[in-house]
Amino acid sequence: MFELGLTSFAEAPPEPVGGKVISHGERLRNVIEEIVQADRVGLDVYGLGEHHRVDMAASAPAITLAAAASLTKRIRLSSAVIVLSSADPVRTFQDFATLDLISSGRAELLVGRGSFIESFPLFGYALEDYNELFAEKLDLLLTIRDNVRVTWSGEFRAPLDDQAVYPRPQQDPLPIWVGVGGTPASIVRAAKLGLHVALAIIGGDPVRFRPLANLYRRTLEESGFDPEEYPLAVHGLGHIAPTDEAAADDVYASFTANMNRIGRERGWSPMTREQFDWMRSPEGSLVLGDPETVAAKILRWKDILGIERFMLHTAGAVPHEKALWSIEQLGTTVSKIVRGTSG
Repeated sequence: MFELGLTSFAEAPPEPVGGKVISHGERLRNVIEEIVQADRVGLDVYGLGEHHRVDMAASAPAITLAAAASLTKRIRLSSAVIVLSSADPVRTFQDFATLDLISSGRAELLVGRGSFIESFPLFGYALEDYNELFAEKLDLLLTIRDNVRVTWSGEFRAPLDDQAVYPRPQQDPLPIWVGVGGTPASIVRAAKLGLHVALAIIGGDPVRFRPLANLYRRTLEESGFDPEEYPLAVHGLGHIAPTDEAAADDVYASFTANMNRIGRERGWSPMTREQFDWMRSPEGSLVLGDPETVAAKILRWKDILGIERFMLHTAGAVPHEKALWSIEQLGTTVSKIVRGTSG
């Protein structure tokens, strides 16, 4: 069955008008309530991403997800992503094995190289080792997943000599996904290792990701894996409201303010209203509108990419009550349309 879910970074930016800021504590409590709502309306997965910024409250996703585990019954609880390049694979595995035990086998671990760099100086790593760090730490993480006792050595971390890693998760093996932003080498690496992939689509027409989807399935087959057993997921920015224009009004100010704040850090040009409106068009990357518009866009992405899981990430900061309504619509109206068509 086609899976629907949500992702979040527990965003807590200043309001575009007035500059009021929600506290990190309130934002995290809202995240837990959103996970409970997602579980109640039958969504399949909720992913919380690791960030180390003042405008994002999720520096320790496993703790927040564990708090939600005791309040939910069936929804899968995932990172989205853990920045593995600057994390310790032993502790990461232990955190999500513990989450898996608390949730009775509902944890997933989505890892990636990360699109922000704050964690590298914070944990004492050099940014120029970005890719090598990820490759080495992914190797150790998979070694731990597959072995209780681990003997391993690498360049960036102290070696392990027949060390036992506990606790072990309820699921065997613990599901490990790789988040990919558009790099073919990352797709090939994940496929060769037989790992599930989640594509992060944050700009442009999603049709540009079709070669990556095809490359993933082709590499899986060449590596001895059955592509049918490796469903492809995507993460897309969006929001659901009673009308298309209401959805745009809900997110435009905060979304563009956030993109421009990040853009100043990275040398991007400021976002215009024309660009925003194109992004919410049928060909754009924003999954934004009323339930029928959102369902149509998800089905377009399914047709283009052959995805079997879609995760909606709120584009910008919206009031908590509107976020809960959006979640309800994703699990009810949108779900009926998408799953009724996709089987």
